[in-house]
Order: sequence, then structure tokens, then C-alpha cells
Amino acid sequence: MRAWRVHELGEPADVLVLEDLEAPEPGPGEVGIDVAAASLNFPDVLLCRGQYQVKPPLPFTPGAEVSGTVRSVGEGVDPGWVGRRVLAIPNFGPGGMAEQTVASVASIHEIPESMGWSAAASLFVTYQTGHVALHRRAHIQPGETLLVHAGAGGVGSAAIQLGLAAGARVFATAGGPEKVEVCRKLGAEVVVDYRAEDFVDAIKAATNGRGADVIYDPVGGDTFDRSRKCIAFEGRILVIGFTSGRIADAPTNHALVKNYSIVGVHWGLYATVNPQVIADAHDDLVRLFDAGKIDPLISQELDLGEVPQALDRLASRGTWGKVVARMH
Repeated sequence: MRAWRVHELGEPADVLVLEDLEAPEPGPGEVGIDVAAASLNFPDVLLCRGQYQVKPPLPFTPGAEVSGTVRSVGEGVDPGWVGRRVLAIPNFGPGGMAEQTVASVASIHEIPESMGWSAAASLFVTYQTGHVALHRRAHIQPGETLLVHAGAGGVGSAAIQLGLAAGARVFATAGGPEKVEVCRKLGAEVVVDYRAEDFVDAIKAATNGRGADVIYDPVGGDTFDRSRKCIAFEGRILVIGFTSGRIADAPTNHALVKNYSIVGVHWGLYATVNPQVIADAHDDLVRLFDAGKIDPLISQELDLGEVPQALDRLASRGTWGKVVARMH
């Protein structure tokens, strides 16, 4: 099988090497998967750089989100899984940027025939994060206002769709006219080009000075700092990530004065703390997909051989929606 491997740390296009390897075999509690599609995510870039919180030993294969067919099972796993269509988070090390991979049986979920491979590979990390953030952590309600930062990206586009499906008024920020238009087509009511104007004034104007009830922030840094200026009374700022590269400080006196909450969203932790949260979110996401309420925004499908350059574009914010590598 073919797989991208990192032997030394650095930028994806510099350090990824396409190799022919033996297909990994599942161990106890694991399944082997014939990968149909793998979604590219910002953590893949961080893994290549050695900047992610989990650091697999070298050499390793990046890729945290795949769809495919279960081809084999390890000890203790129901053989009935073989042949079933699934989405999965592969084990760290084998990774998803490969034609075959392995995953814990606890990290796979069956998908319906109605869901294509690329959509399935795009539905796990970003939509699960958005679903848990908006519903479990923010308890978003119909009619509330939701501001989504970096709305044209994979994480942001999922949050826009999920916010609309929850009955919220959705606003977004994006960088540049093309990405602004992407957010508008997704259904965002107000979209601010953060390169051209300050989103704080625009959100206040759209809410008669009240601010947004929920702010979905995968950017951090200056974006978090400015978000504090347009969060509503009793609002919730969701801390999703730090793609800006700077972890912002959160002045507790300001949170007290405006009665807002700063809410952490570590979705991956539920896999060990409370896996039922992930299972329930998956069931609801499949329901929303079948109802036409969500549909992963895929800007590009590419061949496995094009992955390094695509990851570099993703790192420099040169992509929108999801980019998916198809294996065949």
C-alpha cells in the first residue's frame, strides 16, 4: 500500500515522503480499514511540524479523519464489522493519509449508503466539534445569535451549518471576498471581511448593540481579544483552537462585568471520558445529513499524491471548506 510518512519534522511539503509499505494489521480492539477518502485538517500540519499536543514517534503517517470499509478485525472485535462502511479516526502513527490504516473499534462509526466517501471523511472531527460545542457546551437555543470566526474553513463552515440547523441567527468572519461569499452561500446573515473591517462594530450593529450570544472561535489571539468586545450579556465564547498561533489571555474581571462565559471545547477528550457523547452526536449528525440540514463543504478532492502541497495551502489559509484526498 501507499502511505505518506514523516521521517523528520518540518513543513508538510518538505518532510512528507510517499512510500510503499505493508498494510498495518489490527491489534486487539482494533479494525483494519481500506481507506476510501481522507480529510485534511490543520492538526495534520501541526503533526508534521512537531507542534501538536500528541507527538507520535518518527516515522509516522498523518491523517486524523477517514472513511472506508472495514477489511479485518483484531482480537476481541465483532467480526460482523468486516465489510461495513465507516468513518474513523485512525490510530496515531499509522494515520489516515494511506490506502490502508488501523483504528480502535471505539473510534469508528457506521455510515449510511446515502453518504458519499468524501462527505463521510469530512463529517467526523469538524462536525463533531461543532455539534458538541454548540449543543453540549454552549446550549445554543433557537433565535440566539451565533458568530463563527473563520467561517469559510472546515471547522467554521461546519459551525455555520450546525448553527442554522439549530435555529440560530448566524454571523461569520472570513478573510477576503471569495471566502466572504462562501459564508453567504452557506446561509450566514452577516459576513465580515476581517481584512477590510472590524467585526466588532458590524456585530453590534446587527444586534442593536447587544452582541452575539455565542461566539465560535477556532482562531484565538487577537480574534479572541476582539470577541470580548462584542459578546452579549450572559453570552458564551467557545474556545475551539488557536490557528492564529497565539493563545489569548482571558481577563476574569471582564467576564465578571459582562456576565459572559469562556467555555473550553476539548472534543477529543470525550473519547476517553464519555464516549457516549460522541456516539450520540454521530447519530444526530447522520440524521441532520439525511434531512439535508448539513452537507460538508468540500472545496477540493485530490489524489493521494497531491497531499503535501494541499497541506501547505491549508496552513497558509489558502483553502476553504474541506480538502479531501481520494484513494481510488
